[in-house]
Amino acid sequence: MEVIVLAAGKGTRMNSALPKVLQPLAGRPMLSHVLETARGLGASRICVVYGHGGEQVRERMAAPDVAWALQEPQLGTGHAVQQALPHLEAEGQALVLYGDVPLIGADTLKRLVEAAGTDRLALLTVELDDPTGYGRILRDAAGQVSRIVEQKDATEAEREVCEVNTGILVAPLARLRDWLSRLSNDNAQGEYYLTDIIGMAVSEGVPVVAENPDTVAETLGVNNKAQLAELERLHQRMIADRLMAAGATLIDPARIDVRGSLECGRDVEIDVNCVFEGQVALGDGVRIGANCVVRNARIGAGTRLAPFSHVEDTVMGEGCVIGPYARTRPGTELADDVHLGNFVEVKNSKVASHSKANHLAYVGDADVGERVNIGAGTITCNYDGANKFRTIIEDDVFIGSDTQLVAPVRVGKGATLGAGTTLSKDAPAGQLTVSRARQTTIPGWKRPVKKPK
Repeated sequence: MEVIVLAAGKGTRMNSALPKVLQPLAGRPMLSHVLETARGLGASRICVVYGHGGEQVRERMAAPDVAWALQEPQLGTGHAVQQALPHLEAEGQALVLYGDVPLIGADTLKRLVEAAGTDRLALLTVELDDPTGYGRILRDAAGQVSRIVEQKDATEAEREVCEVNTGILVAPLARLRDWLSRLSNDNAQGEYYLTDIIGMAVSEGVPVVAENPDTVAETLGVNNKAQLAELERLHQRMIADRLMAAGATLIDPARIDVRGSLECGRDVEIDVNCVFEGQVALGDGVRIGANCVVRNARIGAGTRLAPFSHVEDTVMGEGCVIGPYARTRPGTELADDVHLGNFVEVKNSKVASHSKANHLAYVGDADVGERVNIGAGTITCNYDGANKFRTIIEDDVFIGSDTQLVAPVRVGKGATLGAGTTLSKDAPAGQLTVSRARQTTIPGWKRPVKKPK
C-alpha cells in the first residue's frame, strides 16, 4: 500500500505565516500526526503533495521515507493526486489522506484498506447533522454508491443528503492512474475533482464501497484557528479517556494537555491544568499536583509533585517529594526519597537517596551524596562567566542556610558547613567549616533620621 498525503493548501483563513499543515496540534504539526498514522499502517511509500509554503514544510518534515511532489498551480484534489503518481509504484493500492485532517485513526484506515481489497474503490464517509460545504454521497436504488456531488454543484434535493465524503479513499493504483488522466474541470470551481473518479468506477463496474470512522472527530479538517482549537480539545479528551481507561485518575479530564506521549502506571493521579511534553513516564502511584509542567521525564513510583512544579529532561526515583514551585532542569537525576521544596532549582546534577533541599536553593552542576541536607538560600556557584565547574558534596553532609559553594569544590563526607559560609576551598570530612565575618555590636550607634523639610 502507498500513501498520498495532500498538503498543498494555503490556509489563508489561519491568518498565519506558518503553513496550515505545520500548525501545531498537541505540540506537533498537524502533518506530523498524519505521517505517524501512515507509518503505523506499514505504508511502503509515502508521498506528500505540497504547495504554499512548501520549502518550509519540506524542511520541517523531511524524512527518508517521505517523497515530495510539488503542486503548482493548484487545480484541485484530482490534480494534486496526479502530481504524486510519478513517485508511486505502478501496482497495488493507494490511500489518499489529508495533511489538515490530523485525527484520522489507524483502526479506521485499516478497515478502509481491508474493504478496498485489491480491486475495489473504498470511501470513508460520515453522517453529519449539518453537511454544509461537504460533497454528498449519492446512492442508487439498491443503496450502492453511485457518485459524489460537491456542494456548489448539487441540486436542492442532493443538498438534503447528510452522508458526506471525507475525501479519504483507497483505490487500485493502476485504475487510479487511468481515472485521473480522464478528469475534467467542467464544474462550478473549474477544478479537477478527485471525487469524479467515483462515477468512472461505477460506470466501469468497479465496486465502490463505503466505510465509516470510529468517531466523526477523526474526519474533521482544519481551516482556521477556531477549528484548530476545537480539534485540540477533542484530541486531548481522547487522550484523557485512554489514560482513565488504563487506570489513571484525572481530577478533570477537560484540563490536561499531552503534547507527546504519556505512560502511566497504576493508580496515578493527575490534578488540573497539567502539561506533559515529549516522552513522559509516570510510575505506579505517582501524584501530580495542579499546574505542573513535565517534559521528557521518568518519574518513579510513589513520587509526588506538588503544584506549580516544572520538570524537564529529568529522571526521578521512587518516593520523591517535589515542590511546590520547584524546578528540575535538563540533566537532573534524583535517586529515591529525594526532597526538593518550594523555589528549589536543580540543573545537570545527581542527587543521591534521602537527600533534601527543602526551600530556596540552587544546585547546578553538582554531585550530591546520600542523606545530605541543603539549607535555605544555599547555591552552587558553578559559572565564572565563561566556564562551568562541578561541586562534589559527599554523603551525610549538613549545609547551613545561606551558603555559597564556589566550584570547583568538594565537601567531604559527614562535614558540616555553618550558615552564611562562602566555601571556595575543599571542606574536610567530618568537621565544621565556617566562613563568615566576626559579629560586632557598636555601642551608642543611632539610626539616621530624615531631616525636616
